[in-house]
Amino acid sequence: MQIRPNRVKRKLAAGEVACVVSGISSADDIEAFGPNDFDGIWIEGEHGPADPADMGDLTRACDIWGITSVVRVNRNDQNLIYRTLDRGAQGIVVPHVNTKEEAINVVEGGKFGPIGKRGMYTGRQGFGVADYPKVANDETLLIVLIEDIVAVENLEEILTVDHIDAFMVAPNDLASSMGYTGEMNHPEAVAVKDRALRTIVDAGRTAGSLAFNHTAADLVSQGVRLLLTPVAPWLAEGAAAFLTKARG
Repeated sequence: MQIRPNRVKRKLAAGEVACVVSGISSADDIEAFGPNDFDGIWIEGEHGPADPADMGDLTRACDIWGITSVVRVNRNDQNLIYRTLDRGAQGIVVPHVNTKEEAINVVEGGKFGPIGKRGMYTGRQGFGVADYPKVANDETLLIVLIEDIVAVENLEEILTVDHIDAFMVAPNDLASSMGYTGEMNHPEAVAVKDRALRTIVDAGRTAGSLAFNHTAADLVSQGVRLLLTPVAPWLAEGAAAFLTKARG
């Protein structure tokens, strides 16, 4: 039996755009969303309800549709990273990675030896898979969040760390770290975000960013290949459009 292919990882490796959606927090809703042909589902373990007990059902719902399960953990902890992978996640997102050493820690927690230090255990994605540790290394997606101004200042060094699939610039936290809390569209915050994305792309690494209907095309034109979009704006726009038509 072969390991399930990681759709997001393979698209990014081929230089293609990978689209991931956030804001879906139940296995039933993931399963219902599956036919929409997104590449990944962002499972929220930092700000949302997902915990290890939920991970089996959430990631299985992604597996049904061949969608990559991308789990954001709440801290850069090796044990938490590989436990989340053991529970079935195909991808890990680690917040607030601000130094080269912190990026190395992500790799060490997310990869089996000789690349990393992931604890030897056959997780849910490995049942029946021959030579699981080797093929797991090939299919595990690792994403780090660049969301503090100190990370932007250290970005060139962070980008030298191998085995990280994408460096995602998070505009809200980045703006907050610059003193513009709640103002991710402040001109200075936008300028720093765009500079960080250029630095990633110019280094030959994969850039990711939060994206909306009105920003996706521009981000792709900048070389961004990993796009994360939340469902909340779609719901708000759809609800408003319906009420306008229904109520006149």
